[in-house]
Amino acid sequence: MPEGDTIYRAARALHRGLAGQVVTGFESVVPHLERVNYDTPLVGRTVESVESSGKWLLMRFSGDLVLLSHMLMSGSWHIYRPGETWQRPHHDMRVVVNTGKLLAVGFKIPVAEFHTERSLLRREGFNCLGPSLLTDDFDAASAANRLRSRPDLEVGVALLSQSLMAGLGNVFKSEVCFVCRINPFRLVSRLTAEEIDNVVSVSRKLMLANVTASSGDQIVTYTGFRRTTGRTDTSARLWVYRRTGEPCRACGTAIESRKQGLDARSTFWCPRCQPV
Repeated sequence: MPEGDTIYRAARALHRGLAGQVVTGFESVVPHLERVNYDTPLVGRTVESVESSGKWLLMRFSGDLVLLSHMLMSGSWHIYRPGETWQRPHHDMRVVVNTGKLLAVGFKIPVAEFHTERSLLRREGFNCLGPSLLTDDFDAASAANRLRSRPDLEVGVALLSQSLMAGLGNVFKSEVCFVCRINPFRLVSRLTAEEIDNVVSVSRKLMLANVTASSGDQIVTYTGFRRTTGRTDTSARLWVYRRTGEPCRACGTAIESRKQGLDARSTFWCPRCQPV
């Protein structure tokens, strides 16, 4: 599943290419999008902005119309010039927004809906998002308080709860816990105030490290010891994620993993650096 930093970079690229452009064509194979577009035409509207909120992407048009999308496991947005060959097959296309200058193509997007600003407030799953880690006005205190409000959750589960803090996915969950030297199976109730504040701070640092111009499309992990950049192998940039059985980069102990939470997502940790 694309994580918040990936969605942020996609929104940033779409905004740079489409903002201020007038929509000249719209195509979709999503039935309810076609129906809404027939009643409320998209063609002729101006793309006002494209932004992300956690793992959601919002494309705003003039006249109070918003295209809300979520990538879930396999979705993605691409930008093409007219006539340029698509990198994915046409049958994967779900949405095309054409401005004449550029085409924004959404591939295999499972959630795509038109909204007004008012209806967004009623959209389940979106209207309960916690503070988004990549916004300029990110409220660290609010995120920490939300984490404290769920003392019953394991830390690894809490970090994936978008209603507490929006943007982290399964990769960052394990990486944040390692950097903070916190076992992901500890309960939030067992964390000190300082540990909770550090979890929030490190979560934001890791996410921000992955939306800088130098980070590209590779995941970059940040720690107080080093920032592992400049490697083409994604796994070489990670402390624990998908490194089961390999030696910990800090102490040499074999990395362990097991399923966690109701969704049985894989969690990775170092038993020596992150003791129970």
